[in-house]
Amino acid sequence: MLRREFLSAMPVGAALASSAAAAPRIGVDLFSLRGQGWNAYEHLDYCAKHGAKVVHFSEIRFLGSLEDDHVKKVAAHARGLGIELEIGMRSICPTSTAFDPKAGTAEEQLTRLIRAGQIAGSKVVRAFLGTMADRKTPGGIEARIEDAAKALKTVRSRAIDAGVKIAIENHAGDMQGRELKTLIEAAGPDFVGACYDTGNPLWTLEDPLLTLETLAPHVLTAHIRDSYLWPVEQGTAVRWTRMGEGNIGMEHLLRRFVELCPGKTMSLEIIVTGPRAFNWKQSDFWKGYENVPAWSFARFTALADAGKPQQYTPAPKEQSQAREREDFEASNVWMRKFFAA
Repeated sequence: MLRREFLSAMPVGAALASSAAAAPRIGVDLFSLRGQGWNAYEHLDYCAKHGAKVVHFSEIRFLGSLEDDHVKKVAAHARGLGIELEIGMRSICPTSTAFDPKAGTAEEQLTRLIRAGQIAGSKVVRAFLGTMADRKTPGGIEARIEDAAKALKTVRSRAIDAGVKIAIENHAGDMQGRELKTLIEAAGPDFVGACYDTGNPLWTLEDPLLTLETLAPHVLTAHIRDSYLWPVEQGTAVRWTRMGEGNIGMEHLLRRFVELCPGKTMSLEIIVTGPRAFNWKQSDFWKGYENVPAWSFARFTALADAGKPQQYTPAPKEQSQAREREDFEASNVWMRKFFAA
């Protein structure tokens, strides 16, 4: 029996006990609660109520401000709740379609976040390169990786002096695992690592388990959500789901994460969506994906082979906040039961 099959067949507790890995720290990425309109303190109180030991402020808007006094107050409130903070920002690649030049240069933005991270006691600053749109920009994703690495190098000494590492997420279809690994190694793995996201690999035509196994030596923190795939006429449909409702082998993926990334935080980033079609049977789809290995792509399509079409009805606007909380809370319960089994 293959190790993957053996672990999948074992009870969760036995599988975890069979490895030297410590039990995971379960956190909350506040993007799970993006529609609530809460301030930083309200977010922390809610997360504490649901057992979080880490709260991941993945974007500045959730923190509210980078002013020193404000960050100190939020950090003090978190400490009072027994919560560790992780903070983050958006694109750090100046040539990405997702980069916001109005917020300053990449160096200026990163410098502000490193300072805030140091004040907050955050060991990481989460950031990303861009989105799938960057794969089709001049020079392709390779050029964007080069530009992002240059931007990161400008803050190396600041990050090291502050004791903060930059955790680059595989984000919204921008990079496969091997491409993010290239970025980390080019920028400098002494201060740059990965924020591994389980949902985003599917938007790059990659099996999330392969992404994990590629990035594991560099993983600093993680975003966790489930996904469901199925074949459609022109390719593959992908939708993000509550935990336990997908078909990507989430149980095995979580066990593997604990084995490969012991002690790293697994923050729930629950985003429940309708299907997105990746029409890879159309020749024009492949612009920007020419370098995807055939063997890797085969693993992606194999995930979808047994899937069946799923219906999704979004909540009416007046119920969207309640639905968002329900999606998170159901996923939080599933995650905790899984690791308690």
